[in-house]
Amino acid sequence: MGVRKLHDDEPDIDEDLVRALVDEQFPRWAGLPLKHVDSHGTQNVLYRLGEEWVVRLPRLSGVVPEFADARRWLPHLATRLPVPIPEQVAVGEPGHGFPWPWAVHRWLTGRNPAAGRLERPGALAADLAGFVTAMRAIDTTGAPEAYRGRPLAERAADTREVIGRLAGVIDTVSALAAWEESVSAPGASRTVWLHGDLQPGNLLVTETGRLGAVIDFGCMGTGDPAVDLIAAWYVLGAPERRVFREAAAADDALWARGRGWALTLAVNELAYYRDTNPFMVRTASRVVDEILADAART
Repeated sequence: MGVRKLHDDEPDIDEDLVRALVDEQFPRWAGLPLKHVDSHGTQNVLYRLGEEWVVRLPRLSGVVPEFADARRWLPHLATRLPVPIPEQVAVGEPGHGFPWPWAVHRWLTGRNPAAGRLERPGALAADLAGFVTAMRAIDTTGAPEAYRGRPLAERAADTREVIGRLAGVIDTVSALAAWEESVSAPGASRTVWLHGDLQPGNLLVTETGRLGAVIDFGCMGTGDPAVDLIAAWYVLGAPERRVFREAAAADDALWARGRGWALTLAVNELAYYRDTNPFMVRTASRVVDEILADAART
């Protein structure tokens, strides 16, 4: 049976296709067990290959340029970050009806954090702040711009429209008020390296609840440092958000923009994935609830 599609115009992907691509193009891995990874990601399909590797196949043509960025930039970032990140070990060619390049990465162990049910929330908050701070400190010379790194105000009209479409799903009045507050905050004074998508599905925690790895750098690049603050609402609760904010040295303007980035991403996910990705919908709903609860407390 093929992998369930999340977007229009996705190619058909199943185990037989992946088996044929791997065995033909990388004979050294021929015959290694393949197992579909039930990932919460929306841009790539994953198959674990043996014990050490994972195959990543893009769901959409727009994801393909990320493979070249990964080859160029992931090694540069890896030596400067406090936890492991993906390592691309091979890139495959189109074949057997699959139209795009695909890649093999080293498998990273861990599990996704369960927002609201964290074993060591304060420690994880400090770990996430340490990761964000380390990303900010990396030299950006020659780095690509993150498509989420543009000024938040550029998303103002579209986000208002999406919030309006969610009437009956969320408190649109409160959401619009929170959005306007974030959009009106002063803009970034500098650009930094961003992961760009620090959501639970892109984080791996250890058995002790600490941050063990960060995966899926498809949104990486340079931009407003507020973007990576979305972890405060996507992963953490109110008490540990305070720990994260202090450790990440976020002033009022930076924090307001970070909250705005979390809100614009969450409402778009709610609108887009309502019928296709229950995990994304649950996560996005929780993010909106956390943001509106924060607003009610201030």
